[in-house]
Amino acid sequence: MITALLAACALPAIAAQRPAGASAEVPAGPELSAIDRVWSGHSARFALQVTADAIIVAYYDANRQLTVASRPRRSAAWVYQKLDSWLGWDSHNYTAMALDSTGQIHVAANMHGDPMVYYRSTVAGDVRTLARVRVMVDPAVEAKMTYPIFLRDGAGRLVYKYRDGSSGNGNEIYNVYDTATKTWTHLLQTPLTDGEGQRNAYFMGPVLGPDKYFHIAWVWRETPMAETNHDLSYARSRDLVHWERADGTPLPLPIKLSTAEIVDPVPVEGGMINNNTIIGFDPAGTAMITFHKFDAKGNTQIYVARHEAKGWRIAQVSDWQGFRWDFRGGGSLESRLFVKGAEPVGRDRIRVSVIRDGKPIDFLLDARTLKRLEEKPGVLLAEKLAGSIATPAGMMLNTVEDTSGIALAWPTRPPHRDLPSEDIPDPTVLRLVMPR
Repeated sequence: MITALLAACALPAIAAQRPAGASAEVPAGPELSAIDRVWSGHSARFALQVTADAIIVAYYDANRQLTVASRPRRSAAWVYQKLDSWLGWDSHNYTAMALDSTGQIHVAANMHGDPMVYYRSTVAGDVRTLARVRVMVDPAVEAKMTYPIFLRDGAGRLVYKYRDGSSGNGNEIYNVYDTATKTWTHLLQTPLTDGEGQRNAYFMGPVLGPDKYFHIAWVWRETPMAETNHDLSYARSRDLVHWERADGTPLPLPIKLSTAEIVDPVPVEGGMINNNTIIGFDPAGTAMITFHKFDAKGNTQIYVARHEAKGWRIAQVSDWQGFRWDFRGGGSLESRLFVKGAEPVGRDRIRVSVIRDGKPIDFLLDARTLKRLEEKPGVLLAEKLAGSIATPAGMMLNTVEDTSGIALAWPTRPPHRDLPSEDIPDPTVLRLVMPR
């Protein structure tokens, strides 16, 4: 999945030192190796694909050029391919990558309301055969593309989704790939949502749950200004084509604000932001949404939502005093909060993990009542690596993790509202993190 459209938190540089006379034997940490020198002027998420035989990485090199590199899992010999796209200053312009069922590599990147930037290999697994594809399905809806995501539908077919349009006025488009003909077609004959020229939906998901439904959560946003997010919404589908509310009632497409299932009617300037409405699951496999908004006192708090027999239950998870993230304006924000989806812990507990001002926090909830049982510091991969990877002052350590335990780590400055900085920092090293 796609977790995360979120960068890791800022971490200080920590030098690894051993007291005089101490044994040289230390607990074995992950194995680190350099991939390339990369752009560090601002964060833009890189992509990682791990197969049984290979590791493939898509990133922006020291000259901001989109690059795809691959190596066998049992060899350190990287093969590099430079592509004809260069990053500006926009942190929205992350890289997305997937392999189809025949092993062909698909890469989409460097888009924020821009014409499509998409490449496909012609020889399975061979990054050197990546070639630009100018049109995927219809150039009329591929001229202002943002938020590319690859996923698989219930039949295992490769699906590509993106936003057509701009913040405050965009539509969600789904395409599906046919490996036999090597062509894409629209999965839906209409956009999933319609902002009616007044707003657009910011989605998280789809996430395939234990119940075999795809679940999505989203906010509606009136303008490019982040404070205009409102009305947490939800839908689910078996096939990404036919959508319904949590109670099984069909949702006609395109979904509009007037027809959407509203989970929590958070108002404009209510403290809820796009990309922080994350799908997770409880021990019974029921979908939950983690998000944040202002409480009655104006403090920012973490909440979870779960659909039950009587409708949506909204439960406050945190009880922070004096913390208010009053985000405003456009461009990529230097976020004070990141949230993850709920995770089952045994049969009767739920873990909700967040990052607040760079510090990870884990909440433990009772699975039945959703009451908070515990709040304690969490642990991030970036923190585990802080003693091994020096993070220059003013930078943060970004990480991307695969379910295999293989990961990427690289320092950058944080987002800068998508505006140029007054200087350009030296490149940093993109490292492969291998579990021992």
